Amino acid sequence: MSDAGQEVQPGKRPPWYRSIGPALIVACVVFGPGSLVISANVGATYGYELLWLLLLTGLLMGTYMTTAARVGVVAGETLCTLLARRIHRVVAAVVGITLCLICTAFQFSNNLAIAAAGEAMGIARLFGDPAEMSEKTRAMIDSGVLIVFNALVIALTFTLRQVYRVLERGMKVMVAIILVCFLVNLFVVGPDLLDLLRGLIPHRPANLTLGLPTRTAEGVVDPMVLIASLLGTTFSVAGAFYQGNLVREKGWTLRDYNQGLGDSIGGVAVLTGVSAMIMITSGTVLRGLPATDISVLAGQLRPLLGAMAGVLFTIGLLAVAMNPFVINAMIGGSILADGLGKPARLSDPWSRRCTVVVLLIGMGVAMLVLHAGVKKIDAMIFGQAMTVIGNPLMAASILFLANSKRIMGHRRNSLIMNILGGLGFVLVLLMAVRVLILLVYRLT
Repeated sequence: MSDAGQEVQPGKRPPWYRSIGPALIVACVVFGPGSLVISANVGATYGYELLWLLLLTGLLMGTYMTTAARVGVVAGETLCTLLARRIHRVVAAVVGITLCLICTAFQFSNNLAIAAAGEAMGIARLFGDPAEMSEKTRAMIDSGVLIVFNALVIALTFTLRQVYRVLERGMKVMVAIILVCFLVNLFVVGPDLLDLLRGLIPHRPANLTLGLPTRTAEGVVDPMVLIASLLGTTFSVAGAFYQGNLVREKGWTLRDYNQGLGDSIGGVAVLTGVSAMIMITSGTVLRGLPATDISVLAGQLRPLLGAMAGVLFTIGLLAVAMNPFVINAMIGGSILADGLGKPARLSDPWSRRCTVVVLLIGMGVAMLVLHAGVKKIDAMIFGQAMTVIGNPLMAASILFLANSKRIMGHRRNSLIMNILGGLGFVLVLLMAVRVLILLVYRLT
């Protein structure tokens, strides 16, 4: 039953920093290696000109994260459970499966990033000179890295008792590392402040084409694939949807209703801030140059920024690659269990089993890409773009629950939240249609 009619009990509130957690985990999942590659490519292609779009997507992401958190706190149940009760279990199952598939797409990118991080760290040198190795040999080494890494994660999945608590503490450390590394790089670069301010004014870059995907003699071309990917990584409605589950993992009640706002703002600030730092860094030192791979990107920045900055970038790269790997798979597993009506806390057996499914599928697809000779950067951008297909369903579900008087009572969405939520829904719907058109072209 909903807690909408209950009142917040008086008492001493915990320190603000203890409320940070659920949104930080969502931010760590959303900002993965794909986000790093895409932010770097956007900066290298358009400079600072799309900073305004990044801030807009951050605002919309914050809107949906805050809304999903309110629903979870007020209703006292997960969003899939609420959908099953208010509509039908089939609807909850479809939502759970869709979000799980989105996490699987992210996991595929995460695996490629782990392989790229291994290359940047020189793991291949343990087996000889990488310059003399064939593509097949390098693919075998990368596949071995993925098998070992996934095996360790699977072992971790079944040995941790309090999964959420360990993840939250670990993510706070990793986020601190990422922020320090990329912030130092940003200061070393020294971007033009006047150009930065111009980038905050909404406008269309001169080299950005707004056309639909088309088929040419060279293949299928989508002039806005980077934009779709940017939206998929910084405005992940699927990630926001899971915020409703995480506030239950955290144990929040109506007493924490207002503090949850600070958590959402903090998580979105981390997500948008790190993306902006990478975009600005790449826009300063890589404008017009190809950011063709994560390891290549690290190599390009090392001579430009100096040895220390290059090392910091590599450390940050490793943190970004490892950060969402475990969490993303666990979210995909737990939301699938939730949608099917099974116990859905991260420590529950069904969530752990489904997590292994996500891990194995993500690793398998990544290994196929490695052995097929497809460029990692192209595969990652395409995979990130695919994640926007399920966003309209997630957005509609969040808005439906947040406006239900039976669930939310007097804490239903305000007019401003509905306007921002409606804008976000239209945006993700348009981008989903574009990606579907692209997918049809590529499959036919």
